[in-house]
Amino acid sequence: MTDTPDDPNIEPLEFTEPLSRAIGERYLTYALSTIMHRALPDARDGLKPVHRRILYAMRRLKLTATGGFLKSAKISGDTMGDFHPHGDAAIYDAMARMAQDFNVRYPLVDGQGNFGNIDGDNPAASRYTEARITAMAEALLDGLDEDAVDFRDNYDGRLEEPVVLPAAFPNLLANGSSGIAVGMATNIPPHNLHELIDACLHLIKTPEARDETLVGMVPGPDFPTGGVIVEPRESIVEAYRTGRGAFRLRSKWEVEDQGRGTWQIIVTEIPYQVQKSKLLERLAELIDTKKIPLLIDARDESTDDVRIVLEPRSKNVDPELLMNMLFRNSDLETRFSMNMNVLIDGRVPKVCSLKEVLRAFLDHRREVLMRRTRHRLDKIDHRLEVLDGYITAYLNLDRVIEIIRYEDDPKAMLMAEFKLSDIQAEAILNMRLRSLRKLEEMELRKERDALRLEKEGLQGLLADEGQQWQRIADQLRDVRKTFGNSAPGGARRTAFAEAGEVEEVPFEAMIEREPITVICSKMGWIRAMKGHQPLEAEVKFKDGDGPRFAFYAETTDRILLFGSNGRFYTLMGANLPGGRGMGEPVRLMVDLPNEAEIVTLFSHQAEGKLLVASTGGDGFIVPEADVVAQTRAGKQVLNVKDGVRAHVCTPLTGDHVAVVGENRKVLVFPLDELPEMGRGKGVRLQKYKDGGLSDATTFALADGLSWKDPAGRTRTETELAEWIGKRASAGRMAPRGFPRDNRFT
Repeated sequence: MTDTPDDPNIEPLEFTEPLSRAIGERYLTYALSTIMHRALPDARDGLKPVHRRILYAMRRLKLTATGGFLKSAKISGDTMGDFHPHGDAAIYDAMARMAQDFNVRYPLVDGQGNFGNIDGDNPAASRYTEARITAMAEALLDGLDEDAVDFRDNYDGRLEEPVVLPAAFPNLLANGSSGIAVGMATNIPPHNLHELIDACLHLIKTPEARDETLVGMVPGPDFPTGGVIVEPRESIVEAYRTGRGAFRLRSKWEVEDQGRGTWQIIVTEIPYQVQKSKLLERLAELIDTKKIPLLIDARDESTDDVRIVLEPRSKNVDPELLMNMLFRNSDLETRFSMNMNVLIDGRVPKVCSLKEVLRAFLDHRREVLMRRTRHRLDKIDHRLEVLDGYITAYLNLDRVIEIIRYEDDPKAMLMAEFKLSDIQAEAILNMRLRSLRKLEEMELRKERDALRLEKEGLQGLLADEGQQWQRIADQLRDVRKTFGNSAPGGARRTAFAEAGEVEEVPFEAMIEREPITVICSKMGWIRAMKGHQPLEAEVKFKDGDGPRFAFYAETTDRILLFGSNGRFYTLMGANLPGGRGMGEPVRLMVDLPNEAEIVTLFSHQAEGKLLVASTGGDGFIVPEADVVAQTRAGKQVLNVKDGVRAHVCTPLTGDHVAVVGENRKVLVFPLDELPEMGRGKGVRLQKYKDGGLSDATTFALADGLSWKDPAGRTRTETELAEWIGKRASAGRMAPRGFPRDNRFT
């Protein structure tokens, strides 16, 4: 495609590359950059480029674990200007996270100032905080001056930066990592360093060690915030074998005796990466919505340590039951998903097992050892060459002085007469006069002999793989001694416990069982009065409103509401507003549409069955257990449309059904002619030419059909042969004295 411009001085722009190929190549470049240089850590040192560059920049600023602090703004600025050409805010956030002891198991940055807290508060601005590296970071950087790793040009070619750090300990597993790349992600939990080194030492001794054996030494993550892992061991072994899995992590809690039989629960450790403030907000929400009636209060009494107080509603509450409900409904229990997707040799992304990650670290340590050994040998060779030159000068001291004093080119003369190299001759010319003492010659010979001995040892090390692994094991033992269980903060923080799946606890088990009287007005205002009050007693309502439903229930009961839209809604007896006022609109408690009316309201009976029917004359039988709704939106049971409304909901009693239409015709037929369904339109109960269904009920044929006459007296008709027929027939006119409102009750 060629676009020819009008101006002859402008050359046409040619589009020769298909759009699909251009997008594909550019997106692939972006994806590789994200995977390799941003999101995935290197298996060797466990760091992403931003963290590695921060630590290297701090080292160049001569920040040590025992030295002074430096402004964080200076650190992030130098990192950005020299090595990481991205936003300073992102660099500072990465540095701050390495200093947060609630986020990182072994902090690599020692922060001074506000670096955030477990509540979720952000660190102060970089101009207000100061930092230096920790001893752990120094262990990662140790060996950079000894050619331990490769260096590459920085982004503008002015400086060089390390491709990877020497890493004296398995930082990838010790501190964990997380990141989202293109098409892949990683999420690695922190672990205990002492246990990791034990596993490394075992892997050195037994390269073919089984995954189960390594998991025996590294039983699971060790989170900086503690907590209790309740994942079964089989799942943990499988997760470490495949590199993917999840860990159930619970808060650590204890019961604190308050005296006189009262108590409260104290949460002392919360799950990893859970913000304490958000956790308390969730607990407050559970209390406000009465989703967990056993809990009456949750407050934060934390100082430097976590202390969340949970107060039960009654001293008779079972603490285990209360905590199980909280584990299910809040972040007091979380699942940490593990995905050990890392870069092998800094290039190949791979989901690795525990053994593969440890092997990648050990292979890196061997490479570092070999490179440092060769570097040391080069230094020894150079020094031995200089020492040999010095000793030659001492043996011919007078002649050397004469050459230096009288020759025009003493360096060339020295090299020719004593067969010295350029390095040796230069070193002799640079000697100080005070070095010409006799004692100095003895020290030089002593140093030469020591270096020759060291050289022999290093050459033997390079030639013997067994010696190499023994040296690596000794180095790891030194790290374990310095940072292991005996060091401050080195002991395991996360415990293990057995716990099955948290089962759904019945609502009735969570609250005290008390009698109530449920009252609902014509306008849908509902309340629950304590105790069983007389149903005929006068109750105050709002102006223009009056009584409609009144029945006895208990606080543990579910109250079912059937709407004219065919949906059942569930209210909890314990959650109903008290009887002191006028109550609350039921439409605020459930999502009952404004155009839908309340058909009936009653207390749920788990074993009961209901007859539901619409104004169109269709209906069926439904078990009460199938109509209980779990959400505010309710549960659709009777399907209605085109102006038809749900109209009847009555409990089953007896063996026959009686139906009356708006035309005052009554039909009686056996109950077993109705199907039992969970949801649907149902079947035709009675046929109408005009109008629709007015009422329906069930009864025992032997006892007769009852209704109230206009005077309010109950009348029972036992001779019903005239009205008995097949379901869906028209029926016969109602008996004499049947109510004018066409209702059985």
